[in-house]
Amino acid sequence: MSADRAMVMVANHQSSLDILGMFDFWHIMDKCTVIAKRELFFAWPFGLAAWLSGLIFIDRRHPQRAQTAMNESTKMLIKKRTKLWVFPEGTRRTTNEIHPFKKGAFHVAVRAQLPILPVVYSSYHTFLDDRNKVMNPGHVIVTALPPIETKGLTNDDIPELIERTRNAMIETFKATTKEVENRFNLSGHGITPAKGTTTVISRIAAAMPSSVRPVNNNAGTIVPGVTSLIEPEPRKIGSLIGGDASPIKEPTAYRRKDVQRD
Repeated sequence: MSADRAMVMVANHQSSLDILGMFDFWHIMDKCTVIAKRELFFAWPFGLAAWLSGLIFIDRRHPQRAQTAMNESTKMLIKKRTKLWVFPEGTRRTTNEIHPFKKGAFHVAVRAQLPILPVVYSSYHTFLDDRNKVMNPGHVIVTALPPIETKGLTNDDIPELIERTRNAMIETFKATTKEVENRFNLSGHGITPAKGTTTVISRIAAAMPSSVRPVNNNAGTIVPGVTSLIEPEPRKIGSLIGGDASPIKEPTAYRRKDVQRD
């Protein structure tokens, strides 16, 4: 990523959170611009700031126009040794897989004979559920794979180049996602234990005296113990920032009392 040379960077696209990851290592890339859909230009003030920063907007409804815009940016990339960041899937999807790639980024790389640098974000499924609007604290591993050279390749080689790049990214995606799941004992949205693992909650419960464990009574209902203080369901985003039932508000109040008492 830190090489002082022009290259085309391709990354899998799961969520708008990908942009936060990009910001986290932007200083390493130094000079980089991004391909963005034209609609974002009209989301002011973000769109104006993005345009002033040099983002390249493309019209996805007109492939020929999009291709022309990307081709025109090639000379600038080479002259200024700038990296071009592209999400070749085109649309963000949190389906725990890497979808087929569009050809635009690969046409640019082959035409300019620039290397392709694949960047892989591990799956967000351990903490993010778009459908149910749930986002828990989570962990992501971002991997920059070795660059794939395109010198000597022609347009006829693009399908094979896309397949080779995507296969390498899928392999890394599966491996890093598995690493996150194993390291934190997760399998989905930050609350469900992975198969064959024991969660922190269950280990705590196992270590508790029987007098405070939740148990089933004869009526088939659960008598709450200490573990009932642990939330059984994922918190929605809004629950973290307001309301009397906020899980953050009460501990903060206790900490303030401790400080005053000390």
